[in-house]
Amino acid sequence: MRIKNFILRLFIFIQALVPFTYQSQVHAKEWTPAVETRLNQFLNSTPDLQGAIAGISIRSATDGTILYQHQGDIRLRPASNLKLLTAAAALDVLGMNYTFPTEIYADGQVKKKTLNGNLYIKGKGDPTLMKKDFDKMASKLKKMGIKRIQGDLIGDDSWYDNIRYSKDLPWSDETTYYGAQISALTASPTKDFDAGSVLVEVKPGTKIGDKPSVTVTPETNYVKLLNHSKTAKSESKRKIKIEREHAKNTIVIEGTFPMKTKPVKEWVGVWEPTRFAVTLFNQSLTKHGIKVSGKIKTGMVPDTANILISHQSMPLAELMIPFMKLSNNVHAEMLVKEMGKVVKGEGSWNKGLEVMEAELAKWGVNPKTMVLRDGSGVSHVNLISANQISQLLFSIQKEKWFPSYLRALPIAGEEDKLVGGTLQYRLKNPNLKGKVRAKTGTLSTVSSLSGYVTTKSGSQLVFSIMLNNLLDDEKGKKIEDQIVQLLVMNI
Repeated sequence: MRIKNFILRLFIFIQALVPFTYQSQVHAKEWTPAVETRLNQFLNSTPDLQGAIAGISIRSATDGTILYQHQGDIRLRPASNLKLLTAAAALDVLGMNYTFPTEIYADGQVKKKTLNGNLYIKGKGDPTLMKKDFDKMASKLKKMGIKRIQGDLIGDDSWYDNIRYSKDLPWSDETTYYGAQISALTASPTKDFDAGSVLVEVKPGTKIGDKPSVTVTPETNYVKLLNHSKTAKSESKRKIKIEREHAKNTIVIEGTFPMKTKPVKEWVGVWEPTRFAVTLFNQSLTKHGIKVSGKIKTGMVPDTANILISHQSMPLAELMIPFMKLSNNVHAEMLVKEMGKVVKGEGSWNKGLEVMEAELAKWGVNPKTMVLRDGSGVSHVNLISANQISQLLFSIQKEKWFPSYLRALPIAGEEDKLVGGTLQYRLKNPNLKGKVRAKTGTLSTVSSLSGYVTTKSGSQLVFSIMLNNLLDDEKGKKIEDQIVQLLVMNI
């Protein structure tokens, strides 16, 4: 498996270097008034932009010259294009090789295979912890000769503050995986690394009227399932609703599920991810024959405790792949808090955003012209102009970590999820496939796309497109794709 993983990572790395070879850049000499005219005509004649606001900035990737702008200095909601700022700041502050440890401590002595004291698990911001990682830690404890904990199992999430949601997160996002609570100790259900959530899968029953089968990944009793759904005739319509109750870990499944139809998968954010992680660790301890006699709870590791195990996450350069390709909101917010903790000694949004603003200024981006409220872009209060985003994208090309950054951007038309990411099904035309590496963004009434493009002539451009006040944000994606296609085919 390690060899396969290495080959996959090598393949992704090599793909990331083609066709973007920055040593051979040329200035976009092919940019002509005709291109500008076509862009203006398109913007003025597109019905779905009537009443909306479009901010567009196009630069030469070689010298940063603005070749075209349309309301380029107007502040707009960036949606997940804000992750472009978060990723750059995190790579610069933390470094490509930065890892996030999870530590196991004990505050007692081990005698006759019994730990006479409490066992602690302390999280330090790893968003990629999975059940298999807790199993590995439990296995190591077993090899140390521990079979019983004569004390409590305690989860420590004090590396970050205890504010679980960013300032403007909509209440309706509370139960979703993309609005999951932020904790320094958390767990992910799959290799998409949607930290703080579980994967619920529903399959139709074998007979009409049967309850569909429901499974949860990771398998755990931390969440309770209430299955009120029914299997229906094959020709009936599927109407399945999967939702967690407010401030509880009760997940309700309702509706009808036609026979012989594909399973439905839904990622659901849990309530209190710290306790979720500790519960999973306790399951792993039990699986490996280690019994905890006390309670499962949260608290802080005392100074007198001794460290037994330190588990390390993947390096940040590798973590950038699921973060940016899949547009992971939780990763973004944890990175903000991590920057605050490392630089300011406080794992909070306030301190982390202060660090981000200082970093952005290094690349000619003016934080005084924008409003930053989180790291993911989920807030409708975030504001930044297209010219500021394109300035960032131009300036960071000189940074040593830029290849990791570029590698993490979704690549147009590449159907492998960890290559194409959120662009895997867009811009699939052979003339466009692989020529656009960009971050997508979507909120209600908002769509955005910013990144790098190689044109038909071989010129390389930096671009930012932000569309606000749309009646249909899905139509915004089509508009972005048409603009990008115009750039590729006419330059």
